[in-house]
Amino acid sequence: GGSLTKLAYYSTVQHKVARVRSFDHSGKDIENEPLYEISVQEEITARLHFIKFENTYIETCLDFIKDHLVNTETKVIKATGGGAYKFKDLIEKKLGLKVDKEDVMTCLIKGCNFVLRNIPHEVFAYQKDSDTEFRFQTNHPNIFPYLLVNIGSGVSIVKVETEDKFEWIGGSSIGGGTFWGLGALLTKTKKFDELLQLASKGQHTNVDMLVKDVYGGAYQTLGLSGNLIASSFGKSTTADKEFSKEDMAKSLLHMISNDIGQLACLYAKLHNLDKIYFGGFFIRGHPVTMRTITYSINFFSKGEVQALFLRHEGYLGAIGAFLKGAEQDNPNQYSWGENYAGSSGLMSTSPDVYPMQRSRSGTFDMLEMDRLERPLVNLPLLKDPSTYIPDTVDLTDDALARKYWLTCFEEALDGVAKRAAASQPDSVDAPERAEKFRQKYWNKLQTLRQQPFAYGTLTVRSLLDTREHCLNEFNFPDPYSKVKQKENGIALKCFQSVIESLDSLGWEERQFALVKGLLAGNVFDWGAKAVSDVLESEPQFGFEEAKSKLQERPWLEDSYSQWLERLKEGPPHKCALIFADNSGIDIILGVFPFVRELLSRGTEVILACNSGPALNDVTYSESLIVTERIAAMDPVIQSALREEKLLLVQTGSSSPCLDLSRLDKGLAVLVRERQTDLVIIEGMGRAIHTNYYAALNCESLKLAVIKNSWLADRLGGKIFSVIFKYEVPCK
Repeated sequence: GGSLTKLAYYSTVQHKVARVRSFDHSGKDIENEPLYEISVQEEITARLHFIKFENTYIETCLDFIKDHLVNTETKVIKATGGGAYKFKDLIEKKLGLKVDKEDVMTCLIKGCNFVLRNIPHEVFAYQKDSDTEFRFQTNHPNIFPYLLVNIGSGVSIVKVETEDKFEWIGGSSIGGGTFWGLGALLTKTKKFDELLQLASKGQHTNVDMLVKDVYGGAYQTLGLSGNLIASSFGKSTTADKEFSKEDMAKSLLHMISNDIGQLACLYAKLHNLDKIYFGGFFIRGHPVTMRTITYSINFFSKGEVQALFLRHEGYLGAIGAFLKGAEQDNPNQYSWGENYAGSSGLMSTSPDVYPMQRSRSGTFDMLEMDRLERPLVNLPLLKDPSTYIPDTVDLTDDALARKYWLTCFEEALDGVAKRAAASQPDSVDAPERAEKFRQKYWNKLQTLRQQPFAYGTLTVRSLLDTREHCLNEFNFPDPYSKVKQKENGIALKCFQSVIESLDSLGWEERQFALVKGLLAGNVFDWGAKAVSDVLESEPQFGFEEAKSKLQERPWLEDSYSQWLERLKEGPPHKCALIFADNSGIDIILGVFPFVRELLSRGTEVILACNSGPALNDVTYSESLIVTERIAAMDPVIQSALREEKLLLVQTGSSSPCLDLSRLDKGLAVLVRERQTDLVIIEGMGRAIHTNYYAALNCESLKLAVIKNSWLADRLGGKIFSVIFKYEVPCK
């Protein structure tokens, strides 16, 4: 680009993963053996890295490429943007590679499609005067069509209809270069960022002629407010005085932004488009330009069209050029996820903290994306995927909640680091890595205190996911593996007596006991401090003790009577999809008896567990072993497995929460094939922090025990209050 070099590269990352494998128990006394063996193995995964260098440090950038990225097979380097011409000879000479120049617009659009598809909180609207300047949008499953307005030296307006179909529909020679050039002539300031800083301090009304300056007030006949600009720089023709650099820069900024905004609006209306994304060096995350563009679009469209910006707008060209070079590997066939541990997030560029504090190398912004094992898609049962928001509370908006949860995660951090180190007793450097994890996550929390919008909308889910990413970075893939192994073993020994006790009850009594068992199982959550304190100090705390902790009915949210009525009066469900939560007592003594009852009614069951570890949540591979052992004890489960009426699947997630818009494709296919008509979501992370308000096309049960006193208070209850939410979609 004109002032920044953006670099995209692919690497394979070697990191540790926890694997579980069933022991071969043939002919052995298994009474005192662990349930399964846990091994930590090395796994290779793919990662995309994006990094920015200032052009004044181009040599440093090329040294970085030469030292780290060039191997014997590399013959060509893909490049796009003005710098692809300017630095071509230098790059070829220094790296000994051929520079293959790619079309700028094709690259921009490829990059834009990639981030829109893979980063859920990529798009934001800018609101200067609200508490949170950045309003993140939910990604629509169908990203097309949209208008891309690229404001570089001039303005290009492109209509994007599909992955490969786009057309340049218009533009203007009055763009960022005009602002820079005229600004330099007016203020003698040669640097773009300094010019913007001047503008941010200026008062344009000293230079611009307003409607009230012409008509003495508003122009009522045309409905024009008195504060509207009637003529940019209009006062300079009559006033016999010097104007300040700040005021002239501000007037110029308004003039050019309003012109671009009106142009973009007219093209959007002409082509019947309601999504306009703005990019180019003129924007580059500068609040002052985002604010003027937003105002202009809002004014000229009468609020019908919203100006939208992209968190990673500066990388679009580099991402596109990379994708062009990697076409034979087809990166688009995979889903990718942002790695919060290695990404610097959206920086606050308000004038008082600008220019940013950068290291001497000239790099100041990074983004990392990990390739996910399997493609992720929407749950087919979502009522409206375009309006689905997983998270219940937006901490970016809610300052009180934000303060509480950030403090909560800070206070829990020492305990998490200790558990991480303790989970690898044979590793000499585990304490040192645990300390590095602690520092990294602590720094992330401090960044989020200052800039809650750094990674999109701040939520409890994003705080939990960031913690998991940081643990993985320092090779703690599953700190709770031993805890889960032990708890699964203990719970399995109690399974038959729990089933016998349930089977001895009358039908109605049994239904309540099953629900109570599900809720009691849900108490066993090492992610909740109130529970982990009890589990640490009272090792004998078990299933019956958990039942006694539960709130008596009526519960905080209580539609149990409607659920019971549905079971009594309605036909059996065709197929139930259950999202399981914790290992041990939760899945074995809570979920499985419930599954068994559904199967006995003639309902097929899909049991969905996390693909990767998070806290003490049960993983898919652990669930396979647990189910095999239960089947050996229980003929109902055994025959359901044999006849494929009980199916175990992975969710595609490694989070304690649940995003129903990013689920494993195999799960989505199964949900359709089996005509799923009941969804059961259990646990605080999946049913309260996320999906509390999720609307589905079928019946659903959301149940959890609130194990956090602040959250209980917020919802009008006490700790260990019960949420039992049975919902039937409106016909």
